[in-house]
Amino acid sequence: MRIIFGLLLVLCWSTAASSQALNPGDTISISVYQDPKLDRQVLIGPSGMISFPLAGQIRAGGMTPSALETVLRSKLKDMFTEEPDITVSLVTPAPERQVEEDLKPRIFITGEVIRPGFFVVRTRLTVMQAVAMAGGFGPYAAKRRVQVRRQINGTEVMFLFDYVAFHSGRNVEDNIDLLPGDVVIIPERGIFEFEYR
Repeated sequence: MRIIFGLLLVLCWSTAASSQALNPGDTISISVYQDPKLDRQVLIGPSGMISFPLAGQIRAGGMTPSALETVLRSKLKDMFTEEPDITVSLVTPAPERQVEEDLKPRIFITGEVIRPGFFVVRTRLTVMQAVAMAGGFGPYAAKRRVQVRRQINGTEVMFLFDYVAFHSGRNVEDNIDLLPGDVVIIPERGIFEFEYR
């Protein structure tokens, strides 16, 4: 009887989770049956956006997991001979933030990195240090087009960082110091975009 009750409880929770809207800060799992190399856990950024290989940037915030599955299916359908079987599930909901936590200065990093998320800024932090804190670039990262988005007097300003030029020593000036609230975006590399080392 306890086992049946436990299974019913899990079923009710998973049904509620699949119909609940996703929020910035949620970590979701995306699985593509036809291509397991695309399977990954993704953190929904502060603007509600996610980046997914071959699909690009998608506004996931406010969508249910099943609605996001539908959007991903439509974006990826031309990549496969049959309609892709995609599953989206909530792994970790956004933590309840206390006032004290909200006052900590933090930067956000999203897109093609190993561990997207937010990081508390305790000392001077450059773009490359932020990428390193996020586990480094993902396999589809457009390393020449790293973006830093910053709010200045209510206007969003974007700085570009070319990791390939930085790595070769040609351009070290663009490895700027980050400020609290900055969002670092690592876009997905285009199909015909090559990363020369």
